[in-house]
Amino acid sequence: MSAIANLKNLLINEHALMIAYSGGLDSTVLLHQIITLNKEQSLLKIRVVHINHNLNNLADSWAMHCKKQCENWKVPLIIRKVQVNTQHKQGIEAAARQVRYLAIYQTMKPEETLVTAQHQDDQSETFMLALKRGSGPTGLSGMAPIQLYGNNRHIRPFLTNNRLELEKWAYQHKLTWIVDPSNQDVRYDRNFLRLKVMPLLKQRWPHFSRTVSRSAQLCRDQERLLDEYLIESLHTLMDESQSLHITPLQVMSRFRCFALLRRWIEYRKGCMPSYSTLQHLWTQVACSRKDANPRLQIGNNEVRRFRDRLYWLPLQKSLKHYQLIWKYPWNTLILPDGIGQIQQCLHGIQIRRPSFYTQVRICFKAQGVFYVYGRVGSRSLKKLWQEYDIPPWKRERIPLIFYDNLLITALGVFVTVDGATQLVQETWNIGLV
Repeated sequence: MSAIANLKNLLINEHALMIAYSGGLDSTVLLHQIITLNKEQSLLKIRVVHINHNLNNLADSWAMHCKKQCENWKVPLIIRKVQVNTQHKQGIEAAARQVRYLAIYQTMKPEETLVTAQHQDDQSETFMLALKRGSGPTGLSGMAPIQLYGNNRHIRPFLTNNRLELEKWAYQHKLTWIVDPSNQDVRYDRNFLRLKVMPLLKQRWPHFSRTVSRSAQLCRDQERLLDEYLIESLHTLMDESQSLHITPLQVMSRFRCFALLRRWIEYRKGCMPSYSTLQHLWTQVACSRKDANPRLQIGNNEVRRFRDRLYWLPLQKSLKHYQLIWKYPWNTLILPDGIGQIQQCLHGIQIRRPSFYTQVRICFKAQGVFYVYGRVGSRSLKKLWQEYDIPPWKRERIPLIFYDNLLITALGVFVTVDGATQLVQETWNIGLV
């Protein structure tokens, strides 16, 4: 099958494409082939995205090259600049990949399919890197030819093509592309494999990349079979918040338990954890003491336990030191870290109205004991959170409203005796939106 025929077959059900275009050889061939295909039938809506990582002094000139090329080929180009965390604990390559895909998906329309140019040699490198990390079948599956991200599909049409085939196309059609000098830096693991290790392996076994890709496919097939086998169990263990019930896992074999944990993390769009991370998650978080407040960071998220469930959460900034003064006439007040805003409203919580001279403060931490309206006796805030079944990660994000030094309400949870309205003529309705 010719290159164009193979591409046509892969894209037969597609209508709108977002093509990732770095300006390098691989993505240049991909873009050229899709444009060539579209000239034959003109059924595809094409947009192109170039991500400028700002990691090289030539980055702006590469973006300009892509802009000129897209103008020549009459396809719309979007250039996005991103900032890469060069201190990322998984390395600069992983950090760049994360921000690149995040920027691409944020740029896409719901109906678009992402098309990228990873090829067979890239797949074999990915397999070898996973092998070096001690990955299991999931990691050794490498890159999928077709996968979903939310509602968008992601197609990699070149995974059955090697680099030499792409070079042949590029030279045959007199294409021009950029060359990133950092690709020769063997301090990066992938470059070391590509420049030092793979040539030796291919010299001894010329079809090494092809057979490694086959192994990755076999691992992927096994994972799909496990997915089919375990998906019903996974959904049974999850509730509407997609938290995971721990108790049934505790009577399962370690193999089944860890397989379900992996699929739960994958279901929540998390980074696939290593075996040691899974062990830590199980022993130090899931099986920790009942009164503990365990947490484990995985990528840009964390797993926390509350009661007998595991929760997958975004990393959150602590707000315990924040204090806001809400001044008369108490217009809408924006709270920190995207919590929302407090405003006077008809259907909010009802408390006694502050006087003109009262200082209204919003805090997220309080010391001492408090009397809650409608309940007997005093309690610490920690005890109240427990009784109201508030998970630890939500406790520092619930606005506590004080009149001077008196706690009036934990907004949306309780009102104190000092804030109650039963003996007060003027009342106040406020809410969090």
